[in-house]
Amino acid sequence: VMRGQSAPGVWLRRAWPRVAMEASELWVGFVGAGRMAGGLVRGLLRAGKVPASNILASAPSDKNLDAWQELGCRTTHCNLEVVHRSTLVFLATKPHILPGVLEEIRPAVGPYHIVVSLVAGVTIQTLQRLLPPRTKVLRIMPNLPCVVQAGAMVFSRGSNVGDEEAALLKSLLSSCGLCEEVPESYIDIHTGLSGSGVAYVYLFAEALAEGAVKMGMPGALASRIAAQTLLGAAKMLLETGEHPAKLRGDVCTPGGTTIYALHQLEKGALRATVMDAVEAATNRACDMAKD
Repeated sequence: VMRGQSAPGVWLRRAWPRVAMEASELWVGFVGAGRMAGGLVRGLLRAGKVPASNILASAPSDKNLDAWQELGCRTTHCNLEVVHRSTLVFLATKPHILPGVLEEIRPAVGPYHIVVSLVAGVTIQTLQRLLPPRTKVLRIMPNLPCVVQAGAMVFSRGSNVGDEEAALLKSLLSSCGLCEEVPESYIDIHTGLSGSGVAYVYLFAEALAEGAVKMGMPGALASRIAAQTLLGAAKMLLETGEHPAKLRGDVCTPGGTTIYALHQLEKGALRATVMDAVEAATNRACDMAKD
């Protein structure tokens, strides 16, 4: 227990479940403090869902923890301390490290904990097998834009998780962007579509801007306009609910500039190539789960 502070884990054990269901009074732990965990915590803090002083993160070295301290979060090198002092525990380690971490924290995990895994390729069944019986386990797959509260996340619940815990997690994650509960079989597809898909969009944005540079526009301006073009197109998709093909058709006037450009994209097999990319990333995610 840190000097001058009561032990929140002990306090919450007495208060569970009433207080723990109030997000603003939740004590949140991160076992692992890498890029994805950092993106998630920045989204939570930006939205004001959980105070920084209620967040504790662990990592083997100070390499990643310094950034968390700058955000006002508490840090430690002890994974067990995170579990003891938190009710909602995010697992954010590398996949090959996770079994050892679960073995380490297992004695400290109780019925009042909600354990949420961000770890790619590790199934809910595996998590439930390596943690105590009746542990409340969920699995989420976020993506990097969570850091700017524009993420796309899916989550699945284990057999011991009720509607109350799922609603709490969805409330927290919705502060970081779109959040949907899905069957676990969709998680690998989400990885190929959205987790990795962010990189496909960056590649497309870069190509858009380079096309404008080729035609004489300064690079910095071209990049800003390309980014805003993608943002606006995505916002229209979400807010109108229209099929992408309908919106694409609305931009095309007979004999106009857009249809000439789209013809070039079709000749380059853009759609088939992107579909192949999503398939390749999904299959890789599935393979990682088997390793």
